[in-house]
Amino acid sequence: MAADSFMNILGGGLRAAMGRDMAVDLGTANTLVYVRGEGVVLDEPSVVAIDTTDNRPLAVGSEAKRMIGRTPANIRAIRPLKDGVIADFEICEKMLRYFIRKVHQRKWVRPRMVIAVPSGITGVEQRAVQEAAEYAGASKPAYIIEEPMAAAIGAGLPVQEPTGNMIVDIGGGTTEVAVISLGGVVASQSVRVGGDELDDAIAQHVKKEHGLALGERTAEEVKVQIGSAAPLQRELCAEIRGRDLVTGLPRSIVVSTQDIRLALEEPIVAICDAVKSTLDQTPPDLAADIMERGITLAGGGVLLRSIDQRLADETGMPVRIARNPLYAVAIGSGQVLEEFEALRDVVFSSGEL
Repeated sequence: MAADSFMNILGGGLRAAMGRDMAVDLGTANTLVYVRGEGVVLDEPSVVAIDTTDNRPLAVGSEAKRMIGRTPANIRAIRPLKDGVIADFEICEKMLRYFIRKVHQRKWVRPRMVIAVPSGITGVEQRAVQEAAEYAGASKPAYIIEEPMAAAIGAGLPVQEPTGNMIVDIGGGTTEVAVISLGGVVASQSVRVGGDELDDAIAQHVKKEHGLALGERTAEEVKVQIGSAAPLQRELCAEIRGRDLVTGLPRSIVVSTQDIRLALEEPIVAICDAVKSTLDQTPPDLAADIMERGITLAGGGVLLRSIDQRLADETGMPVRIARNPLYAVAIGSGQVLEEFEALRDVVFSSGEL
């Protein structure tokens, strides 16, 4: 009886530990963490503020993002990921460790981890992500899932059926386009154009056309407030403030959605071209399925006004936005944890690289 009780307690402890297994959407703009059995428990900006005198992290996530462009000389707000891949390994590892500890209080348990990465990254970049996760406290091996596959699962597409499913995941650093059938990617394209590129395009346009220098956060706010990919029924305007490039003094101007749409044209055309190129690589039978089922959009970039309308106009196909586009990759990665044996074929570990 005592042995049975001990085994029950041990089993409960193991189940509790397994329940802390996590999936990580390691994004250029935001990192999301899904905990097995609980869902998405963390959504924070992928930013770390460090003291350059001793390389000590001072803040991570939302608190660090508020410091961007507003720090003294000895403090730097760093985004350790660029274009969906690790640009600063040491800072990324510190950020991951912080997020893992934030949702996982048991230091002695090394959680199983599934990490979503862009489909276009190299084997070396994949290993860097896995090593960062393992150094930060994940059990070995850390599992990798490609972002378009995770987004498709998170959007509720039947990825394991013999039908064509097209997903377009527009993130902070990359846009992932993929056609998925029978649990595998049939055709795909990854372009390093995303929300960051849109912000930069706005800043460059305002600098060139209005002689005004904008900060990173201001450009993002303009995109959110009045950015659009296609003409709107009612055009909007917004007042923006920046530094005059001639006088060096603060100045404000009023810009319209037409003005910002012109600024965004080049990166939006790059996204549309990636979708068309992927459709061009798709076998005819799967293309017919997509024509019937439509294209599904996920990722934070799809919150840009009328991006679905623009893609529908460019491709001639029905386009829908996933029910929870910001969390689609995290939810899909988490679904793999929940049904690991059934979905094991869509992930790979370090031994398979």
